[in-house]
Amino acid sequence: MILTVHHVTRYSYDAPVRGLVQSHRLTPASHAGQRVIDWSVQVSNGIRGGCFRDGAGDMFESWSVTGPVTEVEVSVMGRVETSDQLGVLRGHREMVDPTCYLRDTPLTHPGGTIRALAAEAQGREPLQVAHHLAARVAEEIVWTPGATEAGTTATEALARGKGVCQDHAHTLIAAARHAGMPARYIAGYMVADGTQDAAHAWAEVFVAGLGWVGFDAANRCCPDDRYIRLASGFDAQDAAPIRGSARGGGGEVLDVTVAVHQAQQ
Repeated sequence: MILTVHHVTRYSYDAPVRGLVQSHRLTPASHAGQRVIDWSVQVSNGIRGGCFRDGAGDMFESWSVTGPVTEVEVSVMGRVETSDQLGVLRGHREMVDPTCYLRDTPLTHPGGTIRALAAEAQGREPLQVAHHLAARVAEEIVWTPGATEAGTTATEALARGKGVCQDHAHTLIAAARHAGMPARYIAGYMVADGTQDAAHAWAEVFVAGLGWVGFDAANRCCPDDRYIRLASGFDAQDAAPIRGSARGGGGEVLDVTVAVHQAQQ
């Protein structure tokens, strides 16, 4: 199907900033499951810098804004043709050895409850292990907006039993890594009614003989043609589509709107 994306991120400052620099991973790469038809990223009063594809196959682009400014808007619009690959990432160009994704981060360090969850999957085939862990994470963490924060760890989310897609992804990643399977965080988009206040996230687990397979524990499924894959990383902080810093100024207010719809064909 063809999906349309309109994603706006607005930064407001209570005092003018002298300028800011940002690194974006806001342009999806084409692979077997998605083909970019047209795509545009614009930054208000922004100066576009360099662009490159990193070792994980993600597209990076730098931007800078010269102040003084009190508001900066990052606007993303585009169309992507998607197809259902049963969750398997095919045709994605990358050079990173999957085993590097066995490394823990503070957000994905496995506490005792996560280690116990991973132990339940012992004795199964690798793909069965990944499916089992995704199902268990979905059972243990109830989708509850506002129940966690950006810095909530996988162990904390599992203990609370509530969270959002970031928490589902972090917990599945932590459990899979503890079970000896490389796993990474994916930021992207998913078709939804109306508008959302954030992009979507899920996990990919590396299955020997098959490759990277996506698991969206929050929605109890593997990514299909309703999804657009945007960026990857060890955790949500590492895979953030926008990273940057501002010089000077005071408090910052962030407002995000995301609309992803199926286009009329």
